[in-house]
Amino acid sequence: MRVLFAGTPAVAVPSLDALVNAGFEVVAVLTRPDAPLGRKRVLTPSPVARRAAELGIDIIHAAKVDADTTARISAAAPDVAAIVAYGGLVPPAALAIPRHGWVNLHFSLLPSWRGAAPVQRAVMAGDDLTGAVTFRLEEGLDTGPVFGTLTEPVGAHDTAGDLLERLSHSGAVLLAQTLSAIDAGKAAPQPQVGDVTLAPKLTLDDGRLTWAHPALAISRRARGVTPEPGAWTMLDGQRIKLEPVRLRPDIAGLAPGAVSVQEKSVLVGTGSHAVELIRIQPAGKKMMAAADWARGLASVEGVVFE
Repeated sequence: MRVLFAGTPAVAVPSLDALVNAGFEVVAVLTRPDAPLGRKRVLTPSPVARRAAELGIDIIHAAKVDADTTARISAAAPDVAAIVAYGGLVPPAALAIPRHGWVNLHFSLLPSWRGAAPVQRAVMAGDDLTGAVTFRLEEGLDTGPVFGTLTEPVGAHDTAGDLLERLSHSGAVLLAQTLSAIDAGKAAPQPQVGDVTLAPKLTLDDGRLTWAHPALAISRRARGVTPEPGAWTMLDGQRIKLEPVRLRPDIAGLAPGAVSVQEKSVLVGTGSHAVELIRIQPAGKKMMAAADWARGLASVEGVVFE
């Protein structure tokens, strides 16, 4: 079966590898154009583009699936298209090209968390269980019938990055199995059932910690925005980046945002009990241990995160 693969970030690479290893003929890869990265803003291929080049697969670079891109997809003559975090909408003209349609690997248990940031939103919401599904892509936002499902528990210390790493590999297996079932004529997608929740793309503002919130909510938000866009707070008018915090229910009485050092632990008050900072990145500096940051201050007395 001839497969067009559409994907962009690193989490899509295991799926591309899984399809190649399963013996599918990947006739082309659709991915977003090279993007400027780093302080020098060097144009850099996407992780999927790099892997496709290593595999010798033709690459279609496109920020959106316009008429020209649709024509290039049609010229590749795929029997089916597999899409994993491509980062753009697929219009009806392109959806109609493969005879078996487009199969999307989505990292949530649909219809929960339809949208661009399902794993991040699940962690921020405190879900105990997440997973991945393969479904038939339609014009609607993640509305198509489901081919297959897998589940993945959310650990108490999992970041969104941790979960995405695990799901990228287990989901790759699910995607290959789904395409095998389609090729064998044994796939039977079922309509989505359950309550719909939405997972819009994260913005920088989603990473700001509100210290008046309960400690558990702060911890979930910090884990959900790690690694991107990252958790942060303000101090003396400057943005301070933080890695996920540790819950300290044994420490109470600190005002929200107030910083204290107790027994070498750097603590911050919240709307409930304290949290412990693990690593912190002051403005203009590298990420460092919170204890080292605190030692570099003249005093933590009166230090309050905004």
